Amino acid sequence: MEHLAAAAALLVALVVVGASSAVDAELSGVFQEMVKSECHFINGTDRVKFVKRFIYNREQYVHFDSDVGLFVGDTPYGEKVARYWNSDPEWMEYRRDAVDRHCRHNYELSRPFLMKRRVPPSISISL
Repeated sequence: MEHLAAAAALLVALVVVGASSAVDAELSGVFQEMVKSECHFINGTDRVKFVKRFIYNREQYVHFDSDVGLFVGDTPYGEKVARYWNSDPEWMEYRRDAVDRHCRHNYELSRPFLMKRRVPPSISISL
């Protein structure tokens, strides 16, 4: 318990000391790292495609496409990352298995709920 109190006191002290200098300092910016995983289903689970996208500050720099079976660099930095990840056989096997582990697994869990929600398409044209 003493360690927790000491850590809290240190945190408060750092905030108080840093607050005065932060008032005049301009913020350096906001940086965003995002990873998106997508499952594309065609005819149920007969044809499934898994795509994992890595995005930094709204720019996709590398992605994995299960149809290709490799990471593909979308920027010069992403090409370096793709070469590094593609050189690790265990990591690549894990990524390639994502179609079954992630997509098909989640499809089977969601299918009963999703099938109840099916609505026939409708269209109306007004002139």
